[in-house]
Amino acid sequence: MQLFAPAKINLSLKILRRREGGFHEIDTLMTPISLHDELTIEPNESGTGIAFSCDDQTVPLGEENLVVRAARRFFSEIEAEPKVRITLQKKIPQGAGLGGGSSDAASTLRGLNELHGAPLSFVRLTTIAAEIGSDVPFFLASSAARCRGRGENVEPVANLPKLALLLLKPDFGVATASAYRDWVNSCELAGVDYAPLKLGNLVLENDLERPVFEKHFFLALMKSWLRQQPEVAAALLSGSGSTIFAVLREANLARSLAERAKRELDPELWSCSCETI
Repeated sequence: MQLFAPAKINLSLKILRRREGGFHEIDTLMTPISLHDELTIEPNESGTGIAFSCDDQTVPLGEENLVVRAARRFFSEIEAEPKVRITLQKKIPQGAGLGGGSSDAASTLRGLNELHGAPLSFVRLTTIAAEIGSDVPFFLASSAARCRGRGENVEPVANLPKLALLLLKPDFGVATASAYRDWVNSCELAGVDYAPLKLGNLVLENDLERPVFEKHFFLALMKSWLRQQPEVAAALLSGSGSTIFAVLREANLARSLAERAKRELDPELWSCSCETI
């Protein structure tokens, strides 16, 4: 069984308050995008357990990986001995604010449930997903959604406009936990525009820009540079970063814009032309 695990961007992210236990109350509008990881899930005929492999050597293969945790949790729920082989092909960068690990976990839950004859309802899968990670329930919904609570309360949103995107990421990631931890005491940097951006009926804003830009000023420069380019209708940090996404006026402008960004900002930038789905 082959599954595609899409990345996401946050079109808006508001932090309402810090909750007990270290989590934060948020209100975010997320949408899946055409960039995706690929998972292959099949019965392990040669032995028991969870045989997990990945083509990216930087991805951990043990219990700290959300795919392994999701698989372990699924088999525990159906009270069965794990006998599965999972292969992950990574295309979504890590520490990027694009939800790759959460999407992989959601696809693992969905795939295992289908492979075993759908013993768990969607509601039960969503409950398990929330135990694994705050963004995992969103990826089970398979559509744009407004997510509240710590992210686990998912309300699908229909009829969002399709957006042509260019994703840019430097050669470093941002730890989500540290971005949220630093939010409460963070300050706006002089000369950096944090104001919400109106794009049709959408309002693009991200409260995590404040702590992330304070620690990684290059990301603030990237966003400012993108907003000055004629091809760009809007630009915003996705999640906790380190990806900045640009909403393009025309999809065919992505390649030339990416080449210019590498010339003028950083030749090592990772870039991806994609769209919302």
